[in-house]
Amino acid sequence: MSTRRRTVVAVHAHPDDEALLTAGTMAKAAAEGHRVVLVLATNGDLGLTDSATGTGDLGAHRLDEAHASARALGVSRVEWLGYADSGMGPELYADPPGLVRFVRVPLAQSALRLAEVLREESADVVLSYDARGGYGHRDHVRVHDMTAMAAELAGTPRLLEATIPRDLLAAAVRLSAKVYPYPPEFDMDAFCSAFSARREITHRIDVLRYAAAKRASMRAHASQARSDGGDRTLAAFLRIPRPAYDLIFGREWFRDPAHPAGARVARDIFAGLP
Repeated sequence: MSTRRRTVVAVHAHPDDEALLTAGTMAKAAAEGHRVVLVLATNGDLGLTDSATGTGDLGAHRLDEAHASARALGVSRVEWLGYADSGMGPELYADPPGLVRFVRVPLAQSALRLAEVLREESADVVLSYDARGGYGHRDHVRVHDMTAMAAELAGTPRLLEATIPRDLLAAAVRLSAKVYPYPPEFDMDAFCSAFSARREITHRIDVLRYAAAKRASMRAHASQARSDGGDRTLAAFLRIPRPAYDLIFGREWFRDPAHPAGARVARDIFAGLP
């Protein structure tokens, strides 16, 4: 464990992405005395929710949920880059009033904006996504590209790409589906072919002690737990009893693009930093 106080900046596409991929690592770093910053590229205004929640400003509502999640994790700062959600479907919707859909923003422009945050924070580590964006969402892929460029511009010492070993993910999803039915929109085959091969993993972080914080982070994003069609994937995760939940979500994985694949897997995101 690093004894020097460090700063880690977790960059995510939408509110709730942090809860699923890096919440345990963020809570662990904060509990160990490090500064943790959450950067959101978009406000998630195209997120699927129920009619009651969707009648207001969903983007503002989801940003409020992100702040609640951040409090549960011990995050010191939440920064929204000011972009709108680009959505998942084949159609890229028109820009909402006063905002631009994230993927319409020139990559160099968004990277410069993020690099400003990395410099302000003197970030030691920046967390992003793998090249697939995890499961291929256009905003996630753009976050991967933006963060790689921003880290280079800012001279951030370490870039780690949050991911999941896909073989382990497939086994966990198929096992849990026997007991907890997933909602209709959940594409199990697509999900199980997403993220990264096990050999590409360079960091495996034990976050078992912070599973309660991770669960609280997920719970904070209540707008994404239900739609008019019923419970969504987030709700299914939150129905898993604590012992099983802790086992499933007690580790988080990262890929260091500067680290050779197949080398010894690190247990600390700050290990080896000068």
